[in-house]
Amino acid sequence: MGEEASSTAMVQVSVREFDPNKDRESVEAVERICEVGPSGKLSLFTDLHGDPITRVRNSPTFLMLVAEIGEETVGMIRGCIKTVTCGKKLQRLDKTTTKQVPVYTKLAYILGLRVSPFHRRMGIALKLVQAIEKWFSDNGAEYSYMATENDNEASVKLFTEKCGYSKFRTPSILVNPVFAHRVSTNSSRVTIIPLAPADAESLYRSRFATTEFFPRDIDSVLNNKLTLGTFLAVPKDCRYSHDTWQGAEEFLLDPPGSWAVVSVWNSKDMYTLEVKGASRVNRALAKATRLVDRALPWLKLPSFPNLFEPFGFQLMYGLGGFGPDAVTMVRALCGLTHNLAKEQGCRVVATEVSSTEPLRFGVPHWKMLSCEEDLWCIKRLGEDYSDGAVGDWTKSPPGFSIFVDPREF
Repeated sequence: MGEEASSTAMVQVSVREFDPNKDRESVEAVERICEVGPSGKLSLFTDLHGDPITRVRNSPTFLMLVAEIGEETVGMIRGCIKTVTCGKKLQRLDKTTTKQVPVYTKLAYILGLRVSPFHRRMGIALKLVQAIEKWFSDNGAEYSYMATENDNEASVKLFTEKCGYSKFRTPSILVNPVFAHRVSTNSSRVTIIPLAPADAESLYRSRFATTEFFPRDIDSVLNNKLTLGTFLAVPKDCRYSHDTWQGAEEFLLDPPGSWAVVSVWNSKDMYTLEVKGASRVNRALAKATRLVDRALPWLKLPSFPNLFEPFGFQLMYGLGGFGPDAVTMVRALCGLTHNLAKEQGCRVVATEVSSTEPLRFGVPHWKMLSCEEDLWCIKRLGEDYSDGAVGDWTKSPPGFSIFVDPREF
Protein backbone atom coordinates (compact mmCIF):
# COMPACT_ATOMS: atom_id res chain seq x y z
CA MET A 1 0.00 0.00 0.00
CA GLY A 2 1.45 3.38 -0.98
CA GLU A 3 1.93 6.35 1.31
CA GLU A 4 -0.83 8.86 1.91
CA ALA A 5 0.06 12.25 3.33
CA SER A 6 -1.96 15.21 4.64
CA SER A 7 -1.33 18.34 6.63
CA THR A 8 -2.74 18.03 10.15
CA ALA A 9 -2.14 20.65 12.83
CA MET A 10 0.79 22.14 10.85
CA VAL A 11 2.58 18.77 10.55
CA GLN A 12 2.85 16.26 7.73
CA VAL A 13 1.41 12.84 8.61
CA SER A 14 2.04 9.84 6.39
CA VAL A 15 0.39 6.41 6.54
CA ARG A 16 2.03 3.33 5.07
CA GLU A 17 2.18 -0.43 5.46
CA PHE A 18 4.01 -1.84 8.45
CA ASP A 19 7.54 -3.08 7.67
CA PRO A 20 8.59 -5.71 10.26
CA ASN A 21 12.28 -5.14 9.54
CA LYS A 22 12.04 -1.39 10.00
CA ASP A 23 9.10 -0.64 12.31
CA ARG A 24 9.01 -3.33 14.99
CA GLU A 25 10.86 -1.43 17.74
CA SER A 26 9.09 1.88 17.15
CA VAL A 27 5.65 0.24 17.08
CA GLU A 28 6.39 -1.64 20.31
CA ALA A 29 7.44 1.66 21.89
CA VAL A 30 4.09 3.24 21.01
CA GLU A 31 2.26 0.15 22.33
CA ARG A 32 4.03 0.48 25.68
CA ILE A 33 3.09 4.11 26.24
CA CYS A 34 -0.55 3.70 25.23
CA GLU A 35 -3.09 2.74 27.88
CA VAL A 36 -5.22 -0.22 26.83
CA GLY A 37 -8.32 -0.86 28.89
CA PRO A 38 -9.58 0.82 32.06
CA SER A 39 -7.42 1.01 35.17
CA GLY A 40 -7.59 -2.15 37.26
CA LYS A 41 -8.80 -4.26 34.33
CA LEU A 42 -6.93 -6.58 32.00
CA SER A 43 -4.67 -4.66 29.63
CA LEU A 44 -2.52 -5.63 26.69
CA PHE A 45 1.09 -5.46 27.81
CA THR A 46 3.39 -6.77 25.11
CA ASP A 47 3.77 -9.36 22.39
CA LEU A 48 5.83 -12.31 23.60
CA HIS A 49 7.60 -12.65 20.26
CA GLY A 50 8.15 -8.96 19.61
CA ASP A 51 5.91 -9.04 16.52
CA PRO A 52 3.15 -6.40 16.74
CA ILE A 53 1.09 -8.01 13.98
CA THR A 54 0.72 -11.39 15.70
CA ARG A 55 -2.91 -10.94 16.74
CA VAL A 56 -4.15 -10.81 13.13
CA ARG A 57 -1.54 -13.02 11.52
CA ASN A 58 -3.75 -16.11 11.98
CA SER A 59 -6.49 -14.52 9.86
CA PRO A 60 -6.60 -15.31 6.13
CA THR A 61 -6.21 -11.68 4.99
CA PHE A 62 -4.60 -9.06 7.23
CA LEU A 63 -2.73 -5.76 7.17
CA MET A 64 -1.04 -3.39 9.58
CA LEU A 65 -0.48 0.30 8.90
CA VAL A 66 1.72 2.82 10.70
CA ALA A 67 1.43 6.60 10.88
CA GLU A 68 4.55 8.73 10.86
CA ILE A 69 5.55 12.33 11.36
CA GLY A 70 8.90 12.57 9.69
CA GLU A 71 10.66 9.38 10.75
CA GLU A 72 8.82 9.08 14.06
CA THR A 73 6.11 6.42 14.42
CA VAL A 74 3.11 8.06 16.08
CA GLY A 75 0.35 5.50 15.55
CA MET A 76 -0.71 2.20 14.08
CA ILE A 77 -3.78 0.18 13.16
CA ARG A 78 -4.41 -3.49 12.35
CA GLY A 79 -7.13 -4.99 10.23
CA CYS A 80 -8.20 -8.37 8.88
CA ILE A 81 -10.88 -9.67 6.55
CA LYS A 82 -12.83 -12.91 6.83
CA THR A 83 -16.12 -14.43 5.68
CA VAL A 84 -18.81 -14.94 8.33
CA THR A 85 -22.51 -15.62 8.67
CA CYS A 86 -24.98 -12.84 9.41
CA GLY A 87 -27.15 -14.83 11.80
CA LYS A 88 -30.16 -17.13 11.81
CA LYS A 89 -32.57 -14.65 10.27
CA LEU A 90 -30.46 -14.38 7.12
CA GLN A 91 -30.72 -17.74 5.43
CA ARG A 92 -31.51 -18.81 1.88
CA LEU A 93 -32.70 -22.05 0.35
CA ASP A 94 -30.03 -24.04 -1.46
CA LYS A 95 -31.76 -25.07 -4.71
CA THR A 96 -29.53 -28.09 -5.23
CA THR A 97 -30.01 -29.69 -1.82
CA THR A 98 -33.29 -28.03 -0.71
CA LYS A 99 -31.62 -27.35 2.65
CA GLN A 100 -31.26 -24.05 4.44
CA VAL A 101 -27.66 -22.87 4.46
CA PRO A 102 -25.97 -19.87 6.06
CA VAL A 103 -25.73 -16.60 4.19
CA TYR A 104 -22.15 -15.39 4.28
CA THR A 105 -20.77 -11.88 4.09
CA LYS A 106 -17.24 -10.54 3.81
CA LEU A 107 -16.45 -8.82 7.10
CA ALA A 108 -13.48 -6.67 8.07
CA TYR A 109 -12.30 -6.18 11.64
CA ILE A 110 -10.34 -3.25 13.06
CA LEU A 111 -8.17 -3.77 16.12
CA GLY A 112 -5.04 -2.37 17.68
CA LEU A 113 -5.69 1.30 16.85
CA ARG A 114 -3.05 3.24 18.78
CA VAL A 115 -1.92 6.86 18.71
CA SER A 116 0.95 8.15 20.83
CA PRO A 117 -0.35 10.25 23.77
CA PHE A 118 1.96 13.05 22.60
CA HIS A 119 0.29 13.23 19.17
CA ARG A 120 -3.41 12.96 19.90
CA ARG A 121 -6.15 15.38 18.77
CA MET A 122 -4.34 15.80 15.45
CA GLY A 123 -6.60 13.63 13.30
CA ILE A 124 -4.12 10.74 13.16
CA ALA A 125 -6.59 8.11 14.36
CA LEU A 126 -9.16 9.20 11.77
CA LYS A 127 -6.55 9.05 9.03
CA LEU A 128 -5.52 5.54 10.06
CA VAL A 129 -9.14 4.34 10.10
CA GLN A 130 -9.82 5.83 6.66
CA ALA A 131 -6.68 4.20 5.24
CA ILE A 132 -7.51 0.72 6.59
CA GLU A 133 -11.12 1.08 5.39
CA LYS A 134 -9.88 1.82 1.88
CA TRP A 135 -7.89 -1.42 1.99
CA PHE A 136 -11.00 -3.24 3.24
CA SER A 137 -13.09 -1.92 0.34
CA ASP A 138 -10.37 -2.63 -2.22
CA ASN A 139 -10.40 -6.25 -1.01
CA GLY A 140 -14.16 -6.68 -1.25
CA ALA A 141 -15.22 -6.32 2.39
CA GLU A 142 -18.94 -5.56 2.73
CA TYR A 143 -18.87 -4.56 6.40
CA SER A 144 -16.31 -3.29 8.89
CA TYR A 145 -16.58 -3.58 12.65
CA MET A 146 -14.56 -2.85 15.76
CA ALA A 147 -14.73 -3.51 19.51
CA THR A 148 -14.06 -1.09 22.33
CA GLU A 149 -14.94 -0.52 25.97
CA ASN A 150 -18.42 0.94 26.29
CA ASP A 151 -17.06 3.78 28.44
CA ASN A 152 -14.17 4.65 26.09
CA GLU A 153 -15.71 7.94 25.03
CA ALA A 154 -12.89 8.97 22.69
CA SER A 155 -13.00 5.70 20.75
CA VAL A 156 -16.80 5.58 20.57
CA LYS A 157 -16.98 9.19 19.40
CA LEU A 158 -14.31 8.65 16.74
CA PHE A 159 -16.09 5.68 15.17
CA THR A 160 -19.73 6.69 15.58
CA GLU A 161 -19.49 10.43 14.93
CA LYS A 162 -16.55 10.75 12.55
CA CYS A 163 -16.32 7.38 10.79
CA GLY A 164 -19.99 6.51 10.31
CA TYR A 165 -20.18 3.40 12.51
CA SER A 166 -23.26 2.46 14.52
CA LYS A 167 -23.47 0.67 17.85
CA PHE A 168 -24.28 -2.95 17.05
CA ARG A 169 -23.76 -5.53 19.79
CA THR A 170 -22.83 -5.40 23.50
CA PRO A 171 -21.27 -8.77 24.42
CA SER A 172 -19.70 -9.57 27.77
CA ILE A 173 -16.07 -10.54 28.37
CA LEU A 174 -16.05 -13.00 31.26
CA VAL A 175 -12.73 -13.58 33.02
CA ASN A 176 -12.01 -16.09 35.78
CA PRO A 177 -8.74 -16.50 37.71
CA VAL A 178 -6.79 -19.74 37.62
CA PHE A 179 -6.34 -20.94 41.19
CA ALA A 180 -3.52 -22.94 42.73
CA HIS A 181 -5.95 -25.84 43.23
CA ARG A 182 -7.83 -27.84 40.62
CA VAL A 183 -11.58 -27.28 40.28
CA SER A 184 -14.35 -29.81 39.79
CA THR A 185 -15.51 -31.02 36.39
CA ASN A 186 -18.56 -32.71 37.94
CA SER A 187 -17.26 -36.06 36.71
CA SER A 188 -19.94 -38.00 38.60
CA ARG A 189 -22.66 -36.50 36.41
CA VAL A 190 -20.84 -35.36 33.26
CA THR A 191 -18.59 -37.10 30.75
CA ILE A 192 -16.21 -34.91 28.76
CA ILE A 193 -15.08 -36.24 25.38
CA PRO A 194 -12.17 -34.61 23.49
CA LEU A 195 -13.05 -34.19 19.82
CA ALA A 196 -10.79 -34.51 16.80
CA PRO A 197 -10.75 -31.32 14.65
CA ALA A 198 -12.84 -33.01 11.94
CA ASP A 199 -15.53 -34.01 14.47
CA ALA A 200 -15.48 -30.54 16.00
CA GLU A 201 -15.91 -28.97 12.57
CA SER A 202 -18.88 -31.22 11.74
CA LEU A 203 -20.55 -30.37 15.05
CA TYR A 204 -20.03 -26.62 14.70
CA ARG A 205 -21.14 -26.47 11.06
CA SER A 206 -24.24 -28.57 11.78
CA ARG A 207 -25.45 -26.75 14.89
CA PHE A 208 -23.87 -23.29 14.99
CA ALA A 209 -23.16 -22.21 11.39
CA THR A 210 -25.99 -19.65 11.40
CA THR A 211 -24.80 -18.00 14.62
CA GLU A 212 -23.76 -14.39 14.03
CA PHE A 213 -20.06 -13.99 13.15
CA PHE A 214 -19.52 -17.73 12.62
CA PRO A 215 -16.41 -17.95 10.37
CA ARG A 216 -16.67 -19.91 7.14
CA ASP A 217 -13.09 -21.11 7.66
CA ILE A 218 -13.86 -22.67 11.05
CA ASP A 219 -11.69 -25.61 9.96
CA SER A 220 -8.66 -23.29 9.87
CA VAL A 221 -9.41 -22.12 13.40
CA LEU A 222 -9.85 -25.62 14.78
CA ASN A 223 -6.68 -26.89 13.08
CA ASN A 224 -4.61 -23.90 14.15
CA LYS A 225 -1.74 -24.84 16.44
CA LEU A 226 -3.09 -22.39 19.04
CA THR A 227 -6.30 -24.42 19.45
CA LEU A 228 -5.54 -26.79 22.31
CA GLY A 229 -8.64 -28.88 21.73
CA THR A 230 -12.41 -29.06 21.47
CA PHE A 231 -14.38 -30.77 24.23
CA LEU A 232 -17.90 -32.16 24.31
CA ALA A 233 -19.79 -32.59 27.59
CA VAL A 234 -22.63 -35.13 27.81
CA PRO A 235 -24.60 -36.68 30.69
CA LYS A 236 -22.80 -39.51 32.45
CA ASP A 237 -25.69 -41.90 31.92
CA CYS A 238 -26.02 -41.38 28.15
CA ARG A 239 -24.64 -43.86 25.60
CA TYR A 240 -21.69 -41.70 24.59
CA SER A 241 -18.31 -42.04 26.29
CA HIS A 242 -14.62 -42.12 25.45
CA ASP A 243 -14.90 -45.82 24.65
CA THR A 244 -18.15 -45.72 22.67
CA TRP A 245 -17.55 -42.54 20.68
CA GLN A 246 -18.02 -43.23 16.96
CA GLY A 247 -17.75 -39.71 15.59
CA ALA A 248 -19.79 -36.54 15.18
CA GLU A 249 -22.04 -37.90 12.45
CA GLU A 250 -23.48 -40.58 14.71
CA PHE A 251 -23.78 -38.10 17.58
CA LEU A 252 -25.68 -35.59 15.44
CA LEU A 253 -28.16 -38.29 14.39
CA ASP A 254 -29.01 -39.12 17.99
CA PRO A 255 -27.74 -36.53 20.51
CA PRO A 256 -28.55 -36.79 24.22
CA GLY A 257 -31.15 -34.55 25.81
CA SER A 258 -28.48 -32.09 26.99
CA TRP A 259 -24.93 -31.41 25.85
CA ALA A 260 -22.40 -28.60 25.49
CA VAL A 261 -19.21 -27.94 23.57
CA VAL A 262 -16.25 -25.55 23.82
CA SER A 263 -12.88 -25.06 22.15
CA VAL A 264 -9.77 -23.71 23.89
CA TRP A 265 -7.32 -21.24 22.36
CA ASN A 266 -3.81 -20.72 23.72
CA SER A 267 -3.46 -16.94 23.80
CA LYS A 268 -0.41 -17.31 26.02
CA ASP A 269 1.78 -17.88 22.98
CA MET A 270 0.54 -14.69 21.29
CA TYR A 271 0.75 -11.91 23.84
CA THR A 272 0.55 -11.25 27.55
CA LEU A 273 -1.76 -9.24 29.79
CA GLU A 274 -1.27 -7.19 32.92
CA VAL A 275 -3.55 -5.62 35.52
CA LYS A 276 -2.54 -2.04 36.17
CA GLY A 277 -3.49 0.51 38.78
CA ALA A 278 -3.73 -1.81 41.79
CA SER A 279 -2.63 -0.41 45.16
CA ARG A 280 0.06 -1.99 47.35
CA VAL A 281 -2.62 -3.04 49.82
CA ASN A 282 -4.59 -4.91 47.15
CA ARG A 283 -1.42 -6.55 45.87
CA ALA A 284 -0.57 -7.72 49.40
CA LEU A 285 -4.06 -9.09 49.99
CA ALA A 286 -3.94 -10.95 46.67
CA LYS A 287 -0.61 -12.48 47.59
CA ALA A 288 -2.00 -13.61 50.95
CA THR A 289 -4.84 -15.51 49.24
CA ARG A 290 -2.31 -17.31 47.02
CA LEU A 291 -0.19 -18.34 50.00
CA VAL A 292 -3.21 -19.80 51.78
CA ASP A 293 -4.37 -21.59 48.63
CA ARG A 294 -0.96 -23.20 48.14
CA ALA A 295 -0.66 -24.20 51.79
CA LEU A 296 -4.22 -25.55 52.10
CA PRO A 297 -5.27 -26.63 48.59
CA TRP A 298 -7.99 -28.99 49.91
CA LEU A 299 -9.95 -25.94 51.13
CA LYS A 300 -10.30 -24.83 47.47
CA LEU A 301 -10.21 -21.15 48.40
CA PRO A 302 -10.74 -18.68 45.51
CA SER A 303 -7.24 -17.18 45.50
CA PHE A 304 -6.23 -14.20 43.39
CA PRO A 305 -3.33 -15.08 41.04
CA ASN A 306 -0.46 -12.69 40.41
CA LEU A 307 -1.89 -10.53 37.63
CA PHE A 308 0.34 -7.55 38.39
CA GLU A 309 3.08 -8.65 36.05
CA PRO A 310 2.81 -9.97 32.47
CA PHE A 311 0.91 -13.27 32.30
CA GLY A 312 -0.69 -15.58 29.77
CA PHE A 313 -4.29 -16.65 29.46
CA GLN A 314 -6.50 -19.14 27.67
CA LEU A 315 -9.62 -18.27 25.72
CA MET A 316 -12.74 -20.41 25.46
CA TYR A 317 -14.48 -20.02 22.11
CA GLY A 318 -17.26 -21.81 20.27
CA LEU A 319 -19.22 -22.16 23.50
CA GLY A 320 -22.58 -23.73 22.76
CA GLY A 321 -25.04 -26.39 23.77
CA PHE A 322 -28.62 -27.58 23.94
CA GLY A 323 -31.03 -29.03 26.47
CA PRO A 324 -32.26 -28.32 30.01
CA ASP A 325 -28.93 -29.32 31.60
CA ALA A 326 -26.68 -27.48 29.12
CA VAL A 327 -25.64 -24.94 31.77
CA THR A 328 -24.44 -27.81 33.98
CA MET A 329 -22.45 -29.15 31.03
CA VAL A 330 -20.90 -25.72 30.48
CA ARG A 331 -19.80 -25.55 34.12
CA ALA A 332 -18.03 -28.89 33.71
CA LEU A 333 -16.28 -27.66 30.55
CA CYS A 334 -15.18 -24.49 32.34
CA GLY A 335 -13.72 -26.64 35.11
CA LEU A 336 -11.76 -28.67 32.56
CA THR A 337 -10.52 -25.49 30.87
CA HIS A 338 -9.43 -24.06 34.24
CA ASN A 339 -7.40 -27.18 35.02
CA LEU A 340 -5.87 -27.17 31.54
CA ALA A 341 -4.88 -23.52 31.99
CA LYS A 342 -3.35 -24.36 35.36
CA GLU A 343 -1.21 -27.06 33.73
CA GLN A 344 -0.15 -24.63 30.99
CA GLY A 345 0.90 -21.94 33.48
CA CYS A 346 -1.86 -19.48 32.56
CA ARG A 347 -3.38 -17.23 35.21
CA VAL A 348 -6.85 -16.52 33.83
CA VAL A 349 -9.41 -18.08 31.53
CA ALA A 350 -11.56 -15.76 29.43
CA THR A 351 -14.49 -15.98 27.05
CA GLU A 352 -16.78 -13.53 25.28
CA VAL A 353 -20.50 -14.19 24.92
CA SER A 354 -23.62 -12.36 23.88
CA SER A 355 -25.29 -10.41 26.68
CA THR A 356 -28.38 -12.56 26.05
CA GLU A 357 -26.54 -15.91 25.88
CA PRO A 358 -28.42 -18.40 28.15
CA LEU A 359 -25.25 -20.47 28.67
CA ARG A 360 -23.38 -17.56 30.25
CA PHE A 361 -24.87 -18.59 33.60
CA GLY A 362 -22.62 -21.64 33.50
CA VAL A 363 -19.44 -19.59 33.04
CA PRO A 364 -17.67 -18.73 36.34
CA HIS A 365 -16.10 -15.27 36.34
CA TRP A 366 -14.98 -12.48 38.59
CA LYS A 367 -16.79 -9.20 38.04
CA MET A 368 -13.74 -7.13 38.94
CA LEU A 369 -11.82 -8.65 36.02
CA SER A 370 -14.67 -8.94 33.53
CA CYS A 371 -16.29 -6.46 31.18
CA GLU A 372 -20.05 -6.84 31.43
CA GLU A 373 -20.70 -4.67 28.38
CA ASP A 374 -18.15 -4.58 25.61
CA LEU A 375 -19.22 -2.57 22.55
CA TRP A 376 -19.09 -3.67 18.93
CA CYS A 377 -19.68 -1.00 16.30
CA ILE A 378 -20.33 -1.78 12.63
CA LYS A 379 -20.35 0.05 9.29
CA ARG A 380 -21.65 -0.97 5.90
CA LEU A 381 -18.95 -0.48 3.28
CA GLY A 382 -20.77 -1.53 0.12
CA GLU A 383 -24.14 -2.31 -1.42
CA ASP A 384 -23.32 -5.55 -3.23
CA TYR A 385 -23.37 -9.00 -1.61
CA SER A 386 -21.68 -12.12 -2.85
CA ASP A 387 -24.48 -14.37 -1.58
CA GLY A 388 -27.45 -12.41 -2.87
CA ALA A 389 -29.54 -9.60 -1.47
CA VAL A 390 -29.75 -10.14 2.27
CA GLY A 391 -30.58 -6.65 3.46
CA ASP A 392 -28.55 -4.41 5.73
CA TRP A 393 -26.98 -6.43 8.55
CA THR A 394 -26.27 -3.27 10.55
CA LYS A 395 -30.01 -2.86 11.13
CA SER A 396 -30.70 -6.43 12.25
CA PRO A 397 -31.76 -7.17 15.85
CA PRO A 398 -29.36 -9.21 17.98
CA GLY A 399 -29.78 -12.95 18.38
CA PHE A 400 -29.22 -14.95 21.53
CA SER A 401 -25.65 -15.93 20.61
CA ILE A 402 -22.55 -14.74 18.80
CA PHE A 403 -19.50 -16.67 17.66
CA VAL A 404 -16.29 -15.01 18.86
CA ASP A 405 -13.32 -15.71 16.60
CA PRO A 406 -10.27 -16.32 18.84
CA ARG A 407 -7.97 -14.90 16.15
CA GLU A 408 -9.36 -11.45 16.89
CA PHE A 409 -9.59 -11.51 20.69
